[in-house]
Amino acid sequence: MPLDTYRRKRDFARTPEPRGARARQSRALTFVVQKHAARRLHYDVRLELDGVLKSWAVPRQPSPRQKRLAVHVEDHPLDYATFQGMIPAGEYGAGKVEIWDAGTWTPEGDPRKGYAEGKLSFTLKGRRLSGRWALVRMGRRAKEARGDNWLLFAPASSAGKTRH
Repeated sequence: MPLDTYRRKRDFARTPEPRGARARQSRALTFVVQKHAARRLHYDVRLELDGVLKSWAVPRQPSPRQKRLAVHVEDHPLDYATFQGMIPAGEYGAGKVEIWDAGTWTPEGDPRKGYAEGKLSFTLKGRRLSGRWALVRMGRRAKEARGDNWLLFAPASSAGKTRH
């Protein structure tokens, strides 16, 4: 099941995070960027695909002018796109979560194929982020035991935009 890892990491009796019971069908695909003040401040970039939010933790604020490391993490439920609040101390991801940006995304080509191949190109339409963007999986280094590292960037030919 796509959300097993997400659910296994959380105690829903303690955390206000959504369990993920809601499924929805819509024409527009949702994206959200959540500013997450956990152990380290980072930004969680989430793209709706196949009934879940594919998710990447980005250590620094997304910028159309610079490539950003994006560490692929477990899928999150669609309900998470509207989640804001405090994850209690002692829980996975403890800290404040706030929505930094949200809107819709449009994949270029087949998003399932792009995701599987590690080359996902898309257009964002949000309050802060807009334009063409890409997520590209990086090659794993020899001593890297775990981690699924990608790069998030706006292609130079048609750089995305950030509104502050």
